[in-house]
Amino acid sequence: MEKDNRPAVQWVEVNAEQAGQRIDNFLLCHLKGVPRSRIYRILRKGEVRVNRGRARPDYRLQAGDRLRIPPLRLSERRPGQVPAQVQAGLADKVLYEDERLLIVDKPAGLAVHGGSGLAFGVIEALRAQRPGAPFLELVHRLDRDTSGCLMIAKKRSELRRLHALLREGRVTKRYLLLARGDWSQGPWRIDAPLRKNQLRGGERMVRVDAAGKASRTRFSFLQGYQVASLMEAELGTGRTHQIRVHAAHAGHPLAGDDKYGDADFNRRLQSLGLRRLFLHAHLLAFDDPERDRHIEVSAPLPDELRAVLDRLERR
Repeated sequence: MEKDNRPAVQWVEVNAEQAGQRIDNFLLCHLKGVPRSRIYRILRKGEVRVNRGRARPDYRLQAGDRLRIPPLRLSERRPGQVPAQVQAGLADKVLYEDERLLIVDKPAGLAVHGGSGLAFGVIEALRAQRPGAPFLELVHRLDRDTSGCLMIAKKRSELRRLHALLREGRVTKRYLLLARGDWSQGPWRIDAPLRKNQLRGGERMVRVDAAGKASRTRFSFLQGYQVASLMEAELGTGRTHQIRVHAAHAGHPLAGDDKYGDADFNRRLQSLGLRRLFLHAHLLAFDDPERDRHIEVSAPLPDELRAVLDRLERR
């Protein structure tokens, strides 16, 4: 008699540590390797059941919830989708780690998660690198072309705590950036609301719009060059593309920004070897009252960005 190799339905009971997270995020973590599009499809079609009922992707799980997860063939899980060199590269990028939190120096060009045509990102690479880790989840995000400090929670309770600190504005996030022109005289505090998904030539953009969400960025001048200024930006809010849009709004678009930047300025910096967006999350800091300590982590400016500054200095 031929053996039945069809995958079986999974039944999962939510524990207290897992409670509070959105069901889509839970499934992305639980079904490691399954494409995001597939997960949202089974949610949309009602194939995932919570206590025998349908659930929206934004449903927040409660302790004791019983989930029915439909059978997914192993071919849909795409095992080994993260190249070994990517996993090894991230292993060398750990800036800080304890039993609850991991902070890595994300390389430019690597998205924080897969989706939208991307097979994997930082979180999938870390899960592949650490198959025995019971929980790994992004605390916040960085643009694909931005490098620097990225927090990953290793416990559900830590994720909730850090999300609370972020909402309360108690996490310091600072970035180094190179902007067009002389920015030594300000304006340095940009308080301009931002609205997502505004179309320009068919491309989705973030724009300054009175109907948008309140957004605040404080810029500090560090050093001037012939055609550019090295700046530090500190986020008061965490909107999509916030630093890039606020800098352009101030008349000083970022070097290498092909979405909100200046094409002539970008070409000039390309002649000096710039091949990416000049934006680097160089510092993360927050107080940890539960353990009565202050956590502060910094990521050095990448060599390719330092080389551009050296060439500007020589000119």
